[in-house]
Amino acid sequence: MALLLKSGIVVTQDPKLGVLPSGDVLVEGGRIAATAPSLQAADAETVDCAGHFVMPGLINAHMHTWQTALRSVAANWTLLEYFRHVHAGLATVFTPEDIHIATLAGALNQLDHGVTTLVDWCHNNPTSEHTDAAIAGLTESGIRAAFFHGSPKPDPKPGEPHFSEVPHPRKEIERLLKGPLADRTGHVTLGMAVLGPHYSTLDVSAHDFALAREMGLVASMHQGGGEAKTPGGWETLMAQGLVGPHINIVHGNNLTDAQLKSFVDLGVSFSITPENEMAQGHGHPITGRLRALGSAPSVGVDLESAISGDMFTVARMALASQRALDNAAERTRSGGIPATSTVPAAEALDWITTRGAAMLGMADRIGSLAPGKQADIAVMSLGPLAMWPVHDPVATVVMQGSGARVRDVLVAGRFAKREGKLVCSDVAGVRAKLAASGERILSRLQVKSISREIAAVSMGGNQ
Repeated sequence: MALLLKSGIVVTQDPKLGVLPSGDVLVEGGRIAATAPSLQAADAETVDCAGHFVMPGLINAHMHTWQTALRSVAANWTLLEYFRHVHAGLATVFTPEDIHIATLAGALNQLDHGVTTLVDWCHNNPTSEHTDAAIAGLTESGIRAAFFHGSPKPDPKPGEPHFSEVPHPRKEIERLLKGPLADRTGHVTLGMAVLGPHYSTLDVSAHDFALAREMGLVASMHQGGGEAKTPGGWETLMAQGLVGPHINIVHGNNLTDAQLKSFVDLGVSFSITPENEMAQGHGHPITGRLRALGSAPSVGVDLESAISGDMFTVARMALASQRALDNAAERTRSGGIPATSTVPAAEALDWITTRGAAMLGMADRIGSLAPGKQADIAVMSLGPLAMWPVHDPVATVVMQGSGARVRDVLVAGRFAKREGKLVCSDVAGVRAKLAASGERILSRLQVKSISREIAAVSMGGNQ
């Protein structure tokens, strides 16, 4: 059925349409048919959006959704502790069922917070069953997702090679492209979560980069955290012609200015996770360094085992951290502070909408409310006081926005959340399974969990 979202404050994220102080969005056949100050559609169901923002669904450009059952466990861990306790420890006891419930719950939570596209960077899939369980969780949730297939990173057993010496499995990529992720225009599509030169040998990096290019997939990799496995690897890979628009670098805090410029010139995309980068010890996000080169990042949550999944919070973290760096630099230079903010708030909204779409090669499909694009839409309430009055709509979305205020979410024109409640019919069942999974996994580290006690007194429900 066609839908007419009526009388909202429409933040389109489209340079031609801009912001409509009072506007309508018509959805037909899962796509945006029209966006204008006033529309009539007699056959459409009308959704009253007065007193609400209507905006593109957010894009979470990097999250390890398989860790949802471990929420807050890594809140006090540095990156090195995280590697030791998670990758070499907890990750090794995950069953396919653990992966499924974590991915389903994590994706539903993203929808609940206004995210319509999730880049699920899944690097705990030792078997095809684990991989298929993650994909099933994404599909069941109803979210639009890019499933970035990775590989686990346990300590090697005697006689086994280190994970840095193991090429990405071609057969598994081919299986996915012929099977569950064969439709490249579907709701869930494939990418590759590879090791890259920071975490693998040069031969492995070259193999993985070439495989991704051959298959027409994004190859995404972490960059930073400890010493590089292959010093000078990036320069060699660039010389071999293996670095281009299909490469996505996550974090990148330790890259040199020369490397960043080369990457930007080659069309490489970047995804930062500002809150977790600053908390765990990666360093300051590279937002300003990219802006100086005429580029900008996409932004992701990274780890719900450490921080919350609210993309509005993450966007503000990215904005505030760069403004702080710029302010400090000006104090060093002149003894004062900049005459005005160095990064407009509007850019932060770009990072979690249009930049995420561009990173995925989906700028023609998602990221704005332009006619013809997929109807991935979030409707956010102003509330009685929380976001009122509205003087600058974009700045209000960025600085006062919250996933908790999201009323409705549509993915390809279908409601995933409506009137403040997820459409998922068994949220209570998901909660119970997630808690049981987390308790079993955490028992490996003898980490005390009180989720059972909380569940006993919880009122439950969808929220």
